[in-house]
Amino acid sequence: MAVVIREGHDVDIQQLQALYHHAPWAAGRDLDGIKRMLLNTDYVFSAWDDRRLIGFARVLTDRVYRATLWDVVVHPDYQGQGAGESLMKTVLSHPVLSKVHKFWLNTRDKQPFYERFGFVQSNQGMVLEKPEKG
Repeated sequence: MAVVIREGHDVDIQQLQALYHHAPWAAGRDLDGIKRMLLNTDYVFSAWDDRRLIGFARVLTDRVYRATLWDVVVHPDYQGQGAGESLMKTVLSHPVLSKVHKFWLNTRDKQPFYERFGFVQSNQGMVLEKPEKG
């Protein structure tokens, strides 16, 4: 398997929507919402096996002090084979993002994966969550 990591917003939104179906936190996202999300995201990273989208991550940032990593997802068929690791290494070694002082991410169950990249569990943060609108 030769996974290629790409940076840029040129992600097939239909493939991304299909990939999101494998992540419970994103399973109901519609194409219009995904399109708007991509337009308003600072950095987009995707993992590909030939023309098949197999992984995705995005970052919102001020490019100096803070960045937030969102929507890291790898297709189940590719988990445990290095695709997620390659995606994370690409994000964290990015010429701009590697200089950001503090990265945040939210995860309910993948802490050991992110700890491999230096993330630690923290009590810094609060959330205001509004119901999603269809």
